[in-house]
Amino acid sequence: MSQTKEGANTGALAGLRVVELGQLLAGPFCGQLLGDMGAEIIKVEPPGKGDPMRDWGQGEEKVQWEVIARNKKSVTANLRVAEGQELVRKLIGTADILIENFKPGTLERWGLGPDVLLEQYPRLIIARMSGYGQDGPYSGRAGFGGIGEAMGGWRYVVGDPDRPPARMGVSIGDTLCATYGCMGVLAALHSREKTGKGQVVDTALYEAVLQVMEGLVPEYDHNGFIRERSGSILPGIAPSNVYSCKDGPFMIGANNDAIFARLAVAMGQPELAESPKYATHLARGENQTELDNLVNAWTATKTVDEVDALMIEHSIPAGRVYRAPDMLEDPHFKAREAIIEVETETRGPLKMQNAFPKFSRTPSSVRRPAPATPGQDNAEIYGALNGWEESDFLRMAAAGVL
Repeated sequence: MSQTKEGANTGALAGLRVVELGQLLAGPFCGQLLGDMGAEIIKVEPPGKGDPMRDWGQGEEKVQWEVIARNKKSVTANLRVAEGQELVRKLIGTADILIENFKPGTLERWGLGPDVLLEQYPRLIIARMSGYGQDGPYSGRAGFGGIGEAMGGWRYVVGDPDRPPARMGVSIGDTLCATYGCMGVLAALHSREKTGKGQVVDTALYEAVLQVMEGLVPEYDHNGFIRERSGSILPGIAPSNVYSCKDGPFMIGANNDAIFARLAVAMGQPELAESPKYATHLARGENQTELDNLVNAWTATKTVDEVDALMIEHSIPAGRVYRAPDMLEDPHFKAREAIIEVETETRGPLKMQNAFPKFSRTPSSVRRPAPATPGQDNAEIYGALNGWEESDFLRMAAAGVL
């Protein structure tokens, strides 16, 4: 599937305008989510190189920008000078939502704090993303996603027990924070419909991580139990692991009693489901390592295709461990249009993830590619806002404002 043609905006948030002041990951990912759902996103970049995300990604050419900046328009403004601050304040007055992920206090120093903006624009929703939140003793500290993952408890439990804490291969702390920020914006929009008033949505990286840490805190509070690193398993949940086949890894999740009984049949060892060591959830948890070894010994005799076919036949949750090439070839990805092809401005056709979740009546879409250069939409946005002509843009650029 190719991107939807610009102008065919069927998204649930069509008609809303968002000004995005943040850079790098958390703020821009929140903007991406809102933009995919139909909002108009006006990204404010610093003059010159623009958002550092333009240089992020892996591989020879850095293409992560093409995903996180899709559905966005780019304007430039120097927020460190009064003229730039006033320009952006006027732009914010045309918006429903403001996104920012600067260090707490930065907007206030620029005269763009919530106290000023909400007095002038009482319907405005301000989504603020930061390492530690807008108040508290740590609020003034610098905070990146990895720091939030560490403080929120994620890093400590990731990795093998005999090694230091590891990390995921993606910036999960930032994207979790952005996702909660987006969720907060949607709730604030609902509140505004009833009250007519905007508000501040304060999302901290460490709190977004903490929210998904399941029973980590009450387990300690009630039982004195501290979760430790456990490698590829969840202690007591068995069998649920990645197992080795002749030609690669394969994930099986058969920790439910009835599902494990079906797995035992698929393995040709139905008696396992009757064994006191494996018959119940608790018993399998107590004998987790031994059971994983049994399952792995069986998968090691077969190919991934063979195990996959047996799992489907016996209705057992299981699946291949995908990399990008596998995703591009998979028929389910194709049928669901989970990956689309976007005609980018500088790199030609580029495959990337689609907009999620799916909506039955107001589908999200990728309507325009990421802006190729910082400020490429200055004329459209600032021209409409201020009635500027070419001489005005030249004057503002010469003054270091654009």
